[in-house]
Amino acid sequence: MIDIWDGLKYCSQMQPRFIDLHPRTKNNLITLMRESAADGADRVAKRIHAVLLNHDKFSSGDIARALKVSRSGVSEWLKIYEEQGFDGLMEGERSGRPGRLDELQKIPLCDIIDSGPIAFGYSSGIWTSKRIAAAIAEEFGVMYHPGHVRKLLQEFGFSVQSPKRVLALADKEKQAKWISKTYPHIKKKPKLSKPE
Repeated sequence: MIDIWDGLKYCSQMQPRFIDLHPRTKNNLITLMRESAADGADRVAKRIHAVLLNHDKFSSGDIARALKVSRSGVSEWLKIYEEQGFDGLMEGERSGRPGRLDELQKIPLCDIIDSGPIAFGYSSGIWTSKRIAAAIAEEFGVMYHPGHVRKLLQEFGFSVQSPKRVLALADKEKQAKWISKTYPHIKKKPKLSKPE
């Protein structure tokens, strides 16, 4: 029979476990946490935050108090992250990693992306990660976080497009004339003080 004092002595010797993250993984998790919060996935952001705090040597109890959640919940999130990685922290019920697109589904997805968002039913011609994630869910019933969609697109060979600050159909001569003649007259000039 185990003496109660031996049990207490054993408990006092337990050391907290901390997740050791590679610097690149840590930066990716910070980005995904911010994206999740911006997308309204607060619970996912909170789970990622718990992993990051644990990496920074905060105990489960400290994390639970900081995030206003149960200690057992934090312990569960950390265990899931160690077993399944980021995908395990996503919303929804999982028996493991979430379903993925198979090779046959990737071909029509590339066609959808090539056709553009207007052809898919959106009012503007710009694909966003959120829109592509919604299109994948609608067409194939597979859920992807918008942050993971970027990785998927890289796998397919698509590149990220940045908006241009120049009008695509603008007349170059008129632009040059406006910049050289009109704009300098519009700029504010310092007011001269009146002599007293």
